[in-house]
Amino acid sequence: MVRYLARKTTGWLLMIAVATNATFFLASWFLDPRSDYRSLRPVRTELQIDTALAPYGLDPRQPLVERWWHWLVEVVVRFDWGRSPTGIRVNGEIGYRALVSGELMLLATVLSVLLGVALGVWTASRQYSWGDRLAQTVSVVLFNIPTAVMALAVVFVAIWLNQHAGLHFLYVAGENSPDVSGFWPTLGDRLLHLILPTVTLTLIGYVGYHLTQRSLLLDTLDAEFVRTARATGLTRAQAIRRHALRASLIPTATSVAFSIPAIFTGAVITESIFGWDGMGQYFVQTIGKNDVHGAVATAAFGAATTAVGAILADLATVFLDPRVRVS
Repeated sequence: MVRYLARKTTGWLLMIAVATNATFFLASWFLDPRSDYRSLRPVRTELQIDTALAPYGLDPRQPLVERWWHWLVEVVVRFDWGRSPTGIRVNGEIGYRALVSGELMLLATVLSVLLGVALGVWTASRQYSWGDRLAQTVSVVLFNIPTAVMALAVVFVAIWLNQHAGLHFLYVAGENSPDVSGFWPTLGDRLLHLILPTVTLTLIGYVGYHLTQRSLLLDTLDAEFVRTARATGLTRAQAIRRHALRASLIPTATSVAFSIPAIFTGAVITESIFGWDGMGQYFVQTIGKNDVHGAVATAAFGAATTAVGAILADLATVFLDPRVRVS
């Protein structure tokens, strides 16, 4: 197992290195940091703009290979991912925004998985009942609603509830309230701001797990090992819980593991609507502001979390499938 993980990790590290360096060259070719200075007043000359970008490793007068080598040495030796065209450190932005996105997405992902898998098992064990048909109808409807529409619908419902309840416990925008201080008040305020985006992301996310788990479990119920378990005297519920569910969870566990990048890179639309400064918004901002180093760091971070998800997917498969452990 250790040798297998070491081999997989080495392969992913190599791919991350290649992808990150390729992203640096692509971002340097297609993004122009000088354009951010051309709109400033008083108007700067090209020489002044290039001189202002030089301390950040973005001087276009310097050959691209030299800029890449200087950036690579800083990353490898000091783990310094550079600065934006305005001098902001990329390391600080990535650390803060990854934490914000993780805080926003982690609870929603856990709730989506628990709700989706539980509903998938419940409906599969009651195939074609009224509960199964109703749950499928709701899931299909939610599946076809765009994220922006879902988020706005949740906001309108929250505003209506606030007005009719005479309270303002559902916050429709922002990560926290500016007038709150102290650890526990700040924590409570943060949790209240998490309610609406978490509800939105859960409604969007659970659908895939529900429909997939239901289909997988229905296929597994007709397998020979499940019929054999029933023949030994187990009830249908016991056979599902002890045998069919474990086998059908393998693809779901893989899907959950690969959702880790989304947890940390954030949801662009949801963050924009609810005013959360996470990784999703940061990536869009780096492109809009021609931030070469920020775009490369975001891509590298996404690649790293994808690698972690892939390794966890392999571990989940080994844990759930005894055939893989034996091989």
